[in-house]
Amino acid sequence: MQDAVLAMLAKEPSHGYHLRARLQRSLGPLGGSMNPGQIYVTLARLEKAGLVVCEHADGLPERPERKVYALTPAGQQRVSAWLAEVGWPKPDLAEFHLKLVAAAATRLADPVGLVAAQRRELLRHLREAQHAVLAEPAGSPAVLLLEGVVLRLRADLRWLEACERAWSAVDDDPEDA
Repeated sequence: MQDAVLAMLAKEPSHGYHLRARLQRSLGPLGGSMNPGQIYVTLARLEKAGLVVCEHADGLPERPERKVYALTPAGQQRVSAWLAEVGWPKPDLAEFHLKLVAAAATRLADPVGLVAAQRRELLRHLREAQHAVLAEPAGSPAVLLLEGVVLRLRADLRWLEACERAWSAVDDDPEDA
């Protein structure tokens, strides 16, 4: 969650409620379970870590304490590192989706390029798992576990194909969609 918030701030400084709305929109139905206070707790942690700064914005008279958050140089570095990171063996699909949305929105990385990097990593793990299956003796209980790993990797690769098709077709900012 922290990295996704930082990435959204890489596009532009923002209020907490605006960040939450952008994240919810990016996650679709999965974003409905996002706790409203979670974004503010995350922003406070990021500020304490020196990754964001908070400024009080001139707002409406009824909201004089309105805060706008922006990235620090350290926050920008962390976003760049997060976008370059390939996640496996436990890819978090929602986080990867947010990474694609953030990459497109901030133009810090190409979403299709991120999909390609993830695919290369999964293919490497798939080859390793397939070799491990072949190396096991017939009837070994480990074969079933290894076959499960192979099936999971194949399913993740099919999902990445769908991501690539979708992001290859996106010409506009995904937030406008």
